Amino acid sequence: MSPTAHQLWTGWRALLAAGLALVFFGVLYALLQSGQNHQALDPRSPDPAGSRALAQLLEHRGVTTKVVTTTDDAAAAVTPDTTLLVTVPDLLTPRQQLRLHRATVQSGGGRTVLLDPSDSSLGVLAPGVHYAGPTAVQTRRAGCDLPAAVRAGDADLGGTAYTTTAEGADGCYRTGAGNPTLLRLPTADGDVVVLGTHTLLQNENLDDQGNASLALQLLGAHPRLVWYLPSLDDAAAFDGGQQSFLDLIPDGWNWAFLQLLIAAGLAALWRARRLGPIVAERLPATVRAAEATEGRARLYRRGNARARAAEALRTATRDRLAPLLGIPPSQVHDPGTLASAVAARLDDPSTDPHITLHGPPPADDAALLRLADDLDALERRILRNERKAIP
Repeated sequence: MSPTAHQLWTGWRALLAAGLALVFFGVLYALLQSGQNHQALDPRSPDPAGSRALAQLLEHRGVTTKVVTTTDDAAAAVTPDTTLLVTVPDLLTPRQQLRLHRATVQSGGGRTVLLDPSDSSLGVLAPGVHYAGPTAVQTRRAGCDLPAAVRAGDADLGGTAYTTTAEGADGCYRTGAGNPTLLRLPTADGDVVVLGTHTLLQNENLDDQGNASLALQLLGAHPRLVWYLPSLDDAAAFDGGQQSFLDLIPDGWNWAFLQLLIAAGLAALWRARRLGPIVAERLPATVRAAEATEGRARLYRRGNARARAAEALRTATRDRLAPLLGIPPSQVHDPGTLASAVAARLDDPSTDPHITLHGPPPADDAALLRLADDLDALERRILRNERKAIP
């Protein structure tokens, strides 16, 4: 028997709820990331989370700041005397990351600064650097020989820690485990700087510790600064028509969905397990068959279910007569086959077994009783005739 709609809903509602939750939190995450691009680190914003104060300090030092929001504009603005700041590297698709990396390599120099990148963007934009886990943002000592860090002294660093296998890399502002939260990697003609947090660039934190000095030295190493604020509506993310919905979901959500599928499969195996044959349990009370029959009859009577009661009586009689008459199970309830076989055994033209076995439902309780008597009498006659036929 095929499952009903209610059974399908009961079996799949948990997986459906998990899928909807995954989509909801994925969209929410993307919106939050998009919102922070133009508010938390906008060099034109005077809000506490903005970076207008840093942009003005850079301007006083002769550094011009150009704000871009697309990968094409950022790649076109990169030159050997340019510092490229990518505020949210993880928001870039692999296609955008590769486009940006090629532009910085072809420029023949300059500096690229990445804020709080994870493994999803480090592999292309900062080869040899790996994500080592989150850490608290707090005042840390420089603890390295990088001139910018030595001159700045203590600064508010943290957020994300990293490890690296790149030769000649400078690791500063280390955590208790010894992992740096600021990395500088030399390249052929320039360098790449990885910062574990963006807080020291914001207006409200710029005058704390050596934040201003460190930010000015990292972003003011060249006369031109390209301030790249990635956005979700960048057409470069969809060039070539190769991007799908799954490509836009962060890697962490893909792994979470895979774990949910594995958990659902294990739960299905657990619920469907069979540890052995069915064990019959003792009933707390034994009910006689006659009492059960009488109780069911009372329920039929209370519900005026004469048609259902009559059909139950006829079905039971047909099931008992069929083996006696040699009727196969597939034709037990065929009106023509069973009735013809019964009529042949009765040898009585005045009796019509078809009405008794397949007739209309009784009109009242008295008719139901007569039907029960007729069925009983019919069955007795067949049994008697069959016994006589046995030599």
